[in-house]
Amino acid sequence: MTENRRFYYLKLKENFYNSETMVILESMQDGLLYSNLLLKMYLMSLKSSGVLLLNDYLPHTVQTIATFTRHQVGTVERALKIFQEFGLVEILTDGAYYMSDIQLLIGQSSSEGERKKKERMRLKRQNLLPSGETDICPSNGRVDKCPPILEYRDKEIRDKSIENREGDMAHAYGRYRNVFLSSAELAELQTELPSLWEQYIERLSEYMESSGKGYKNHAATIRRWANADKKKEEPPARNRDYSVEEGETI
Repeated sequence: MTENRRFYYLKLKENFYNSETMVILESMQDGLLYSNLLLKMYLMSLKSSGVLLLNDYLPHTVQTIATFTRHQVGTVERALKIFQEFGLVEILTDGAYYMSDIQLLIGQSSSEGERKKKERMRLKRQNLLPSGETDICPSNGRVDKCPPILEYRDKEIRDKSIENREGDMAHAYGRYRNVFLSSAELAELQTELPSLWEQYIERLSEYMESSGKGYKNHAATIRRWANADKKKEEPPARNRDYSVEEGETI
């Protein structure tokens, strides 16, 4: 039986190293080290949609980036400052490093600007982008300035779940911040499952993270799971015999 695996890869254009940013970067002292480090950081961020994560929820630090890229800590510190000045790296509110141009190197799209905008809106919903951060993609901007986001698991299904409830903005819940519920949906679940709603949110979060599956409506999924569990706990109906034997009085 063959094992299904998920692979992530970069798609570099032939002029990647001839771009203005890369030419200036490599012309600096230690510029070739910075160029190598940048490429390794892009690769490290692929499976997390551009965020540098050590595991499912722990952000990389300068020290861990140095360890995994085999660069000196001082080199990483200097490079990160330069990357931020060039707009190649952003620091999210939880301290994680976000490779803001990863979308330039991955996938294809017919509406790059809209996809990039959705990705930044997702980060804002999770309060990961610093306050006051503006969208770097103008509505009528050039396509190459607003690249497509990385296709990560069933993210499009997850985004549709959010968009369908724009009137009541959905918030991220669960250990992996992948269960999206509006305030009204959360309140209803707390009423319907007063002692179990948190357990079902964590259960759904872990299941989607481990399986890669997505659901259009997370509140409906939790209710379906809860109803299924309730039916399992109900005692089986007893087959009662109401027949009367001869000579027996009722």
